[in-house]
Amino acid sequence: MIGRHSVIRCLGIAVLAALPSAATLAQSSEDPLQTFQAEREAAEARDRARLAELVDDRQALENALEKARASLAAARERRQELEAQQQSQQAELQELDGQIDEQGGDLGAVFDEVAGVSGELRDDLGQSWLTLGAEVSLPPRLDDDGVLRSRQVETLADSLMGLTRETARIVNLTAPVAGQDGSRSERPVTRVGDLLAFSDGQLLQRTGDEGALSVLEHTPAGVSERLSDFQAGQGDVISLDPSDGQVLEALAQQPTLLERFRQGGAVGYVVVVLGAIGLLMALFQYLYLLRVTVTLKRQLGDLERLREDNPLGRVLQRFHALGAGHAPEALEARLDEAMLAEQPRLERGQSLVKMLAAVAPLLGLLGTVTGMIVTFQSITVFGTGDPQLMAGGISQALVTTVLGLITAVPLLFAHTALSSRSRSLIGIMEGRASAVLADRLEADQAAASATAATKRHADALA
Repeated sequence: MIGRHSVIRCLGIAVLAALPSAATLAQSSEDPLQTFQAEREAAEARDRARLAELVDDRQALENALEKARASLAAARERRQELEAQQQSQQAELQELDGQIDEQGGDLGAVFDEVAGVSGELRDDLGQSWLTLGAEVSLPPRLDDDGVLRSRQVETLADSLMGLTRETARIVNLTAPVAGQDGSRSERPVTRVGDLLAFSDGQLLQRTGDEGALSVLEHTPAGVSERLSDFQAGQGDVISLDPSDGQVLEALAQQPTLLERFRQGGAVGYVVVVLGAIGLLMALFQYLYLLRVTVTLKRQLGDLERLREDNPLGRVLQRFHALGAGHAPEALEARLDEAMLAEQPRLERGQSLVKMLAAVAPLLGLLGTVTGMIVTFQSITVFGTGDPQLMAGGISQALVTTVLGLITAVPLLFAHTALSSRSRSLIGIMEGRASAVLADRLEADQAAASATAATKRHADALA
């Protein structure tokens, strides 16, 4: 043994002694193959040297052998533990199989029913309000071993009783609530059974798998006021929805007046602007006619003193400015001319209001047609699977029609009011002017008769 070790040691020393010359040769050579061969020889030499050292170190070999024996003993012990565990599991499995056989088909059906009810309740009540601010938990999902245990039935019964009790409770708590801007803050929350939950007069909803609280996009004003009073202790009336929140959710999604106006699109804006212009013009003209009515009545009370602030006074001034010696036809023509000069002021704006009243429904029909075009384009591209894709076009079609009718109806009333008021004033002016013309003609006829009588008397004396 010593001789062999000595030989190996000598070979290792010889190889190490030869390494400098090999390295020098590798450095001086430019051939990569020679470099690789030199590195391989150097690695082999290092391995031989380590092997020689390990062979010489008997203590190291004994330590490695002891370590290997310890690992083998630990592995055997672990194997025995696993085998014992396997035997225990097999025994438990046989026991479970025996219990299943003893329970038979009836209890198996009962287990399936209990497991189904437990799973359905957990799924249905996942977003329920009953677990908010309550100590009760949802029913657990039963194991899949097919064995019905009394503990499982008791747990399910306790959970059901706790959830039933929570349906009759009103709970006040503080919880993080996400606002419409996405920020979360601690707010006072009131939960009413399993019907609804609200905070600061705003309805809440549960989102996500964890059931995080967030504010609904819109809460009806009347509902919000009652909820705020109830939470502040100033009222005992609360808005409940027996349809499990569907009605309140529909009311919350109901658009406001401004949102409906925006749904009309460009045609809706045009209809509303034209309607506003027509109504403003009708209002100003009606105020003008009211002022004319007041001044006209004052003028009728004092015809001896003609004024310039009313159309009747201006017409009579122009008529009285005519000199004597005019034929009756000429006087009547002059009077009609003065009346026609005042008539445009009294009928101002009526034609425009009438035109806008006729155009508004036509524009509403135009918006209906364009909205239906958008709807059919959505159907062509996306089909009829998603109604929300068609909602924009349908909303525009309906809203523009409504806006056109809403605009036309008051314009028609305004046109009727203006027309009746102006016709009444014109009738009063025509009646008074005709009376003045008749008085003028009677006076001229009487003067002519007096002149003719005087002339005949003078001729008789002559």
